[in-house]
Amino acid sequence: MEKKYTPSLWLCILMDLIGCASYAVPVLGDVSDLIWAPISAIIFYRMFGGSIGTFGSAFNFLEELFPGTDFIPTFTVAWVVKRIWAGRRTVAMK
Repeated sequence: MEKKYTPSLWLCILMDLIGCASYAVPVLGDVSDLIWAPISAIIFYRMFGGSIGTFGSAFNFLEELFPGTDFIPTFTVAWVVKRIWAGRRTVAMK
């Protein structure tokens, strides 16, 4: 059985903090979100892959693009979901 990769929690928290950093500069923040949204979505998909990565990257793209939604910790929530999903899969196999 092959072990699936789960990204580090600290890396997920860092990615969420980078996404929230646009709040630091009010006007420039909205412009930076236009640049960060596709980059963040690509990173999200590469980190999680599979169905979580596909759905999550689309959600992450929209969350970063729309103003006022940067507070959602998408990477961290995906990390928790992936850990719970992996835990359930392990229990089911025993």
